Amino acid sequence: MSMQMPAPTPERVLQRLDWQVIRRLDGLLQGDYRGLFRGHGIDFADLREYQPEDDVRHIDWNVTARMDTPYVRQFIEDREVTGWFLLDLSPSMDFGTVQTQKRATLIDFVATVARLLTRHGNRVGSIAYGGAVGGTIPPRGGRLQVLRLTDDLLRQPQLPSAPFTDLTALLDAGLRTIKRRSLVFVISDFISAPGWDRPLRLLSQRHEVLAIRLWDPREVELPDIGPIIMQDAETGEQLYVDTRDKGFRRRFREAAGRREAALTTAFGRAGVDTLSLSTEDDLVRAIAHFAMRRRQRRK
Repeated sequence: MSMQMPAPTPERVLQRLDWQVIRRLDGLLQGDYRGLFRGHGIDFADLREYQPEDDVRHIDWNVTARMDTPYVRQFIEDREVTGWFLLDLSPSMDFGTVQTQKRATLIDFVATVARLLTRHGNRVGSIAYGGAVGGTIPPRGGRLQVLRLTDDLLRQPQLPSAPFTDLTALLDAGLRTIKRRSLVFVISDFISAPGWDRPLRLLSQRHEVLAIRLWDPREVELPDIGPIIMQDAETGEQLYVDTRDKGFRRRFREAAGRREAALTTAFGRAGVDTLSLSTEDDLVRAIAHFAMRRRQRRK
């Protein structure tokens, strides 16, 4: 007789992450998350001449034109950070194994980062997209807000196949909604209609933006498991394929490589830092490595 596991609750999710993820992150980073969060929640302080190590995104082009030499804006950090999660909950986010789908990885990442931010007196909110922009949770602080965000994600239904995702709608909603300079996490697999890099770039000009790209290894390389029926998570279209065919697996791998190159180019155009997070990654190591990489880049 098989026993059915109880459905996850926000409290259980947060308890698990506090024990398995956040405690380990505290040990690795000694509670110093400036490498991950530095550079956001900042207000204008002064102008000075550009130096080679400066971030080009801080160049003040109006002053540069008047002075005929590059000038950058200097900022002071606020004590309080407002974090926003722009969440892609389209059908392709339900791809993955029975144990770990991209949606489950999204929930763990959001709950972890929200917990880290609110523990230090900051506020977090979210905007969700699932074929259309859904509900917005205004930013608030405290553990109850983390539980609210987690509960909202756990309650979101898995969507049936739908027209191809267009992340531009989610990013435009972020541009309209987020007024004060904030830390913005755009969390998606970025399987979308083209053109989203432009609103992402506009968002990064106003805010500190981190693109969290979720993926599953089976989207990159097919295992040799014989004949299978593949279904497009977005459109529902089905295709019979034989994964024993080495040529087919090679073409699949090459197509995934082209998609990866296109994403790298789009993120580069948008000028955002990117964390590529697999459903099989250790969340602690992924976040710690990302934080240290950002810290080293700013030295």
